[in-house]
Amino acid sequence: MSTYLNWVIENTRTSWWHDSADPAELQLGLDRGATGVTTNPFLSALAMSKNRALWSAEAEAVLARNLGAEEKAEELMKIVVTRAAAMYRPIYEQSGGRSGFVCGQVNPSRAGDREAMLAMARRYRTWAPNIAVKLPAAAAGLDVLEECIAEGITATATVSFTVPQAIAIAERCRSGRQRALARGIEPGKCFAVIMIGRTDDYLREVAQDNGVAVSEADIRQSGLAVTKRAYRIYRERGYEAVLLVAALRGDYHLTELAGADLIMSIAPAPQEWFVHRDHPREERIEKEIPAEVLERLAAMPEFRKAYEPDGMAPQDFISYGVSQRTLCQFVEAGWKLLEGMR
Repeated sequence: MSTYLNWVIENTRTSWWHDSADPAELQLGLDRGATGVTTNPFLSALAMSKNRALWSAEAEAVLARNLGAEEKAEELMKIVVTRAAAMYRPIYEQSGGRSGFVCGQVNPSRAGDREAMLAMARRYRTWAPNIAVKLPAAAAGLDVLEECIAEGITATATVSFTVPQAIAIAERCRSGRQRALARGIEPGKCFAVIMIGRTDDYLREVAQDNGVAVSEADIRQSGLAVTKRAYRIYRERGYEAVLLVAALRGDYHLTELAGADLIMSIAPAPQEWFVHRDHPREERIEKEIPAEVLERLAAMPEFRKAYEPDGMAPQDFISYGVSQRTLCQFVEAGWKLLEGMR
């Protein structure tokens, strides 16, 4: 019997990427129809620690080189990311370079360092033809994103939760494309992340802390509201960047976006929601968030920052509350674990 995930793939414009770096899980994603892979420092460190015996020789070779902490972390992550890239490279080749990408994230500790991030991006692109360099959607990361696209480097903008971030990513992608084409270079592709569940998580805490009169049902529609508005704007303006929706917290994060011409990043556990449970098989991307829900959510300035196209300027992205939390998690629970690996 066809699963709901099969139905989405076969009958709508929505596709999906596998959200994990573990080799066994990556194969499961391939079997289920994933066309790309999302990784981050946390997932890379987790995959390395769980499967140390699998790539023991490669890891030991890196550790034996007596590298500095940052270079060691990068080299260990390279082992994990390039294995995923090799597994998904047939999709990349069969699609003519349109699918089959695997994300490799730059050091999150360098989120404000343009030169360091660009140097990392240029190194990462040499790892495999289907690498998408992952950059933070803040002012410095956006500068690097544009340069990557202009140099023909495919990039994914992450640590992104809001409509203004999605717009900024698309605009910088467009500028990079124009520069590339003017120089006769094939522009890099661009994927614009919206970490939909982290938007919900953050606004739930804001509401609770400030005693805002919103229900849990309202909060569960906040990330959807942001994503649907960003999607409408992308369609209206014909942006070349592709929305990549990540950090699902419930099946509604896919069912209520079904039919959209975007990519869902789905971790192994949430995949089970769509493989072993059925859902109404209908496109819901055009279904509006009720006006009364938006009105209640708008009582929070933090929601207005996320929902309104001009809610924040790029220099504000780095200090948006959930941005700092996410960067810290990528550093402390990911990159630093790779740096400290023995």
